[in-house]
Amino acid sequence: MVGIQMHEKVCPMIDASNISYRYNVHPVLTVDAFHLDSGRHAIILGPSGCGKSTFLHLLAGILTPQAGHLQINGTEIKDLSQRGKDTWRGKTIGFLPQRLALVPSLNVADNLLLSNYANDTAADNRRAETLLLALGLSDKVKSYPHQLSGGQKQRVAIARAVFNRPQLLLADEPTANLDDAACSSVIELLTTQATEVGASLIVATHDARVLTALPSATVLRLAGMTAADGGRDE
Repeated sequence: MVGIQMHEKVCPMIDASNISYRYNVHPVLTVDAFHLDSGRHAIILGPSGCGKSTFLHLLAGILTPQAGHLQINGTEIKDLSQRGKDTWRGKTIGFLPQRLALVPSLNVADNLLLSNYANDTAADNRRAETLLLALGLSDKVKSYPHQLSGGQKQRVAIARAVFNRPQLLLADEPTANLDDAACSSVIELLTTQATEVGASLIVATHDARVLTALPSATVLRLAGMTAADGGRDE
């Protein structure tokens, strides 16, 4: 008797269609379709004001689509309560904002442990130590943000974004105002950390250098108030 293998259906990391979001009466963002398989990376590319940050906030569950379908790793975002979104986000999403938003009154270690405090879970000091060592910051554990260089602050923010081993890592304009060497370094850090935790990485940017740094990434181009394709269009 020949055995039959049953294959479990794998959910895509992102499945979005007919998404729209507006502030007041003016449409800010429309996305006809966007699909990303688990473990794959993507670039949201477009000029300032085209809705890149808004789309990241939708993916993170910070905002809710006003129309359309948005599913992240099998979870329909609009079906979650506000508390449900907060819990889901803490377990699923790592976010690197354009403004790094380190808490100035907390040292580096406590900035990383914020997610433990927010979720009322035990402080994972070993995880913090491991990440800081991997990012070359082991001597900055007790330092405060004002004592760090710009690059060090960004590495702390990356460590905080991946602290809970997210399934989806989102980065908003991480290479803005960086020279070529720093740009390559930041993208390498993000991809290395995404690989380390098994996350898909999405970078929102207007920086065309990111296309070179992530040559195999899916690209979603946003132009004005309309989203373009989900594939590379050189």
